[in-house]
Amino acid sequence: MIQYLYLGRVAYEEALRLQEELVALRIDDRIDNTLLLLEHPPVLTLGRNANRANILASDALLASRGVTLHEINRGGDVTFHGPGQLVGYPIFDLRSLTNSNGSRIGPVDFVRQMEEALIRLCGVYGVRAGRIAGLTGVWCGLPSSESSSQTLPPAGKIGAIGIHVARGVTSHGFAFNIATDLDFFRLINPCGITDHPVTSLDREVANAAELPDLEAIAHQAARQFGQVFIQQILAIESLADVRVQAAQASTPSKAGSAASQKSPPEAPLPQGANAQDTPLQIPREVERLHDPHERPIRT
Repeated sequence: MIQYLYLGRVAYEEALRLQEELVALRIDDRIDNTLLLLEHPPVLTLGRNANRANILASDALLASRGVTLHEINRGGDVTFHGPGQLVGYPIFDLRSLTNSNGSRIGPVDFVRQMEEALIRLCGVYGVRAGRIAGLTGVWCGLPSSESSSQTLPPAGKIGAIGIHVARGVTSHGFAFNIATDLDFFRLINPCGITDHPVTSLDREVANAAELPDLEAIAHQAARQFGQVFIQQILAIESLADVRVQAAQASTPSKAGSAASQKSPPEAPLPQGANAQDTPLQIPREVERLHDPHERPIRT
């Protein structure tokens, strides 16, 4: 199951603290996979692989625009978050996810599926989007087979993605421009890319006035995540509900505790039995998730 929560506008520092709390709960298996959906006040974030030279504005200019700066542990370079942009933080245990073939997914597969969810989200509003080989994210204005012989302007980036994986659990996530003030992106080389512009959903749709508000698009984004990750999707009303779930998971009943203590050891699987849930050999992608260095993937 994926449970999701729309939080409205949240200060970046608070979102970082909240991610740390939920990652710890997910590692302990006290909550389900959880998707936080929100927007931020103006902020620049520098990933672990970022080049400070990709910030083009002085500290004084950033301060005059009300933009704060944070260095964080996700993959990727510098990006902007701000009003009118839907930000998603999936706190997912990768070991609980499978692809359409039933195989467990690794961090790179996870990023590709996030891209797919955002591509489908664009499609809901009649916007054609896709990928560019070698560049993580979601792009609009890509050439079609009919226009391949024409000279087109460079594709515009509508969705940026950067994650961190610790003990198999993801944090950070995506930023999807809906009605974002794109002038803020002039302060940086977004994701270190200089030959592609940034775009937004309200620029790509036929009639921006018909777009629903950010909260409605957030709920639609959650639906796309459920479809792409092949998981039931459940809306959660508040953070209090998540914390109640965690508290209940940490205090099992005495009867259940006693039963678990008296349970005999599991018998070995018969030869040829389906070992998907208890693999006889740990997949290599899962072993990488337990890397003690907890390296983020580069996006």
